[in-house]
Amino acid sequence: MDEIRVPIYLITGFLESGKTTFLNFTLQQDYFYIEGKTLLILCEEGEEEYDMEALKLANTVVEVIEKEEDLTTERLSAMDIIHQPERVIVEYNGMWLASKFEKMKKPEGWGIEQEITCVDASTFQMYMNNMKSLFMDMARNADMVVFNRCRAGDPLASYRRSIKVANQRAEVIFEDEEGEIDDIFQDEMPFDINAPVIEILPEDYGIWFVDAMDHPDTYVGKTVRFKGRALKPRGMGSKFFVPGRTAMTCCADDTTFLGYVCKSAYAPKLQEGQWVEVTAKIAFENRMEYQGEGIVLYAEDIQPCDALEEEMVYFN
Repeated sequence: MDEIRVPIYLITGFLESGKTTFLNFTLQQDYFYIEGKTLLILCEEGEEEYDMEALKLANTVVEVIEKEEDLTTERLSAMDIIHQPERVIVEYNGMWLASKFEKMKKPEGWGIEQEITCVDASTFQMYMNNMKSLFMDMARNADMVVFNRCRAGDPLASYRRSIKVANQRAEVIFEDEEGEIDDIFQDEMPFDINAPVIEILPEDYGIWFVDAMDHPDTYVGKTVRFKGRALKPRGMGSKFFVPGRTAMTCCADDTTFLGYVCKSAYAPKLQEGQWVEVTAKIAFENRMEYQGEGIVLYAEDIQPCDALEEEMVYFN
């Protein structure tokens, strides 16, 4: 990968999702008064407006692109020559595919450094019901997803799971009018976390998978039991497999497999795709498959079982 000379910070989200508010706040922080010019590219203009005086103080220049067809490599290259920016912020249009910008050729030395998706929690469910594929295109490669305007009673844990099934590495943040909200999973687990064996019902698999990923310390040393299909990726070793379930991200043709690495002497006898009930102790270790640390299961018992009536994991 070529070295990034001009980092791009891509801010995505639907209209009125809080992108401009987020950037206005960021650009006015002391840490943003850094050397060099910032180029702010606006692809969408909502009700919130930028403080132009504050932008000048932050040595930020603004370019507006109103049509998707005008967002081209040539146009960006011209901006590079004219402004010679040290960094670029793109407030992206919520109705344009983020993946299109991610894949397009950038001016030499330009590269995406960070992607942030802003979400209005009060309209999230509506967009998920009506424009799920477009939203998932934004969230799939986001480094951070910020839910703002959160209210008491919002199913925030469910919102987090919806993001994590599409993008496991994304940091998901919730904010209300007072600031960031913590402990959204408190008292929401549908299984007994302190049981000698934590029984994960089929309908709760996705909840457990995401919570274990977010809070591994809660599960290390504990024993869990669940049903899933066995996958046997190449290169893992004969005693390893991955039991798990398939989850739908935005449509039937866009799915992902949710499972953790599992070690068992019984693994060589398993067939690819075979349904099993796994009882395993949970560890947190460095694994090549994770490119870092992650959940590792040490199977204490594996029993073949019938396929579940509903194989797919859904995130409401």
